[in-house]
Parts: sequence; structure tokens; C-alpha cells
Amino acid sequence: MDVSRREFFETMRSGLLAAAATAALPRVAFASGSSPSESGYLLRYAPIRLHLKHAWTLSRGTSTYKDNVFVELECDGIVGLGEAAHNIRYGETLESTQQALEQARGILRRANPWQFVETQLEIRRTIEGQNAAKAALDMAVLDWVGKKLGLPLYQLWGLNPKKAPQTTYSIGIDSPEIIRQKVREAAPYPLLKVKMGGGNDEEILKAIRDVTDKPLRVDANEGWKTKEEAIRKIEWLARNGVEFVEQPMPAQMLEETAWLRERSPIPIIADESVHTAADIPKLAGAFDGVNIKVDKAGGLQEAYRAIWMAKSLGLKTMLGCMIASSLSITASAHLSPLVDYADLDGHLLIENDPYVGVEVREGWLILPERPGIGVIKRD
Repeated sequence: MDVSRREFFETMRSGLLAAAATAALPRVAFASGSSPSESGYLLRYAPIRLHLKHAWTLSRGTSTYKDNVFVELECDGIVGLGEAAHNIRYGETLESTQQALEQARGILRRANPWQFVETQLEIRRTIEGQNAAKAALDMAVLDWVGKKLGLPLYQLWGLNPKKAPQTTYSIGIDSPEIIRQKVREAAPYPLLKVKMGGGNDEEILKAIRDVTDKPLRVDANEGWKTKEEAIRKIEWLARNGVEFVEQPMPAQMLEETAWLRERSPIPIIADESVHTAADIPKLAGAFDGVNIKVDKAGGLQEAYRAIWMAKSLGLKTMLGCMIASSLSITASAHLSPLVDYADLDGHLLIENDPYVGVEVREGWLILPERPGIGVIKRD
């Protein structure tokens, strides 16, 4: 049943998130005479607060929730869904995300739903930055296409869902006691990704190794500021069963990272250094692989291009994510049969996921067979 915008936001402010998760998004009124044509999309969107199971700490700061923007694009009675997981690291806020969606309204109103490549290109030309908003719209457009054709996205791309890799489960920076608790809670997941770069790296690793000998992957999130510090850390991590390290130093330090790569005993993967396919050629000499995120790339189509660009340069490929619901994570998971590594666990870190989509069984990603992205609202 539809609710008014005012009722929706009152529900959000009162903290009744279960109700918000299952309610329809508010209808956005169009000015008289400006109803969308039969071939265009009606756009609706609203933020939902996603509460984290644990405080989430990176080298850049701590959060206990994320306010992501959920999008609906409706045409011919079919609704495509998308999610924008903005990131302040890339100049995105809740407000700027919603402003970007408004900028796209006219493009969507006159769009031909079957010409989704043209729609994405026009949105990219019109909106500067704000890739999380672009990603949400691209998800929703492709979800609509898949639903209209009655096919899951992986089938549209010609991918084999059985080749989806295992995902890591992420452990944020915390005290040793909480770290050990998080690792115990992660018992069902065979691969762990550990956040470092906050000043207590040795303490974190010791706490983890107190409880498990699972393979580890480390994400420093630009936390090590000199090449000398980074090589010391990496050599130490290699001795402690770490498979590879993401973004050890700030994104702009490509020369230092190339120096580091020549000496590193384990692979180095780019994260903050890569957004779109155009970023990847200059990274080939400094990194062994790239972490591609749909949110950073500005959509599934651009993430798809970035994966193939990286492969063409001999780089390993990884699909990552922001803190997000099963909607965004499942959309990304449809690309996962293409990549070497997956870190698609954002939905596992929140306690009020509004959707059900991709499953994780012993770390393996099990893609839904439903059309489009394939998510359904949680009861």
C-alpha cells in the first residue's frame, strides 16, 4: 500500500525501520502536463537507515549506521530497483545523492527503456561525480530490463552462476576483545577480510590469530603513509598467513606503490585508486589487481567494462562493496562469475536488511534465479 512522503519520513524518524523496509517508496508528484511518456520511467526514491551489527571502523573513521537511498523506476507496470550507497571519501553525501537523482529525472522521463546504454551515457554526461546515485539508477534500469524479459542479470550477460566465487567476511578495526567476538561470529565464513591502518594493526592480527587460522586478506584503506612503513607491514602480514593487501597507501602515491609492489612478497590490490575503467591502465605497473565496486564505478555497466579492462591488462579482478542492503550486493553479485575474488558482504554486516537476495553458503555466493536483480522485500 502506498504511503505519503510525509508519512514515510515520519516513520523513518520514529525508528520503525521494519515498517519502512516493507512500505512502498513515496510517489513523487509530477507537474501538470509533465507526466512521463509510455516509454519513459517514473522515478521514486527515499533514504532508509541501515543499522550495523557492530560499529564499523576504518582508518578514516567510525560509523554505526548508513543512510542509503533506495530507488524505484517504473514503466509499463514494471518496477526496477536500485540502491545508492554514498561514500564521503568520494565527495558524496545523502543530500548530494538525492540532488543527483533529481538531476536525472528528466533524462529518465524521456528514456527508451531498451536503450539502457544510451541512458547511462546521458546520465554520466549530465551529472558530475556522484557515482553512487548513478549506480542506483543503472541497477534499477537493468533490473527493469531483466524483469521485462523474465531473465536474471547473469543470464543477460551470458555468465554461469556456478562460477561465482567465495566472498570474504569483513572484520572492522576494533578492540582485541570485540575483534575476537567478531571472528567467532564469522564462523560460517571461511575467508576473512581484515581492516587495518588505524594504528593497532599488530594488536588486531594477534586477536584474530588467537581464535582462528583462517586465510586472511587485509585492507589498509590508505592507512600506511610511507613506503617504508608499508613494506614493513606487508612483510609482517605475509609471515602471518595474509594472502594479499588492498590499498596500502594513499591513492595518489602511485610511484611509491610501484616501488612497494616490486618488493612485496604478496599481491597488492587497488581500491581507492580505481573508480572506472579509465583509471585502470595507469595502475597496471603499481598493483597486481583492482577492487571494482559498482558504487564507485557508477553502475553495473561501467563495472562490467572495468572488469574486462583489468583482465586485458593482466590484472587480477575483485568485486567489492560498500555497506549496503541485499539489493545492492545482489546486483553486484550478478557480475561475480567474471572475477577472481569477491568481497560482497555489506548486507551481512547490517541488522535490518530490507531485502532478500543473494545467499551466502559457507562463503559461496548463490545467485537468485528470479528475473532482474532478483531481490524480494523481506517479510
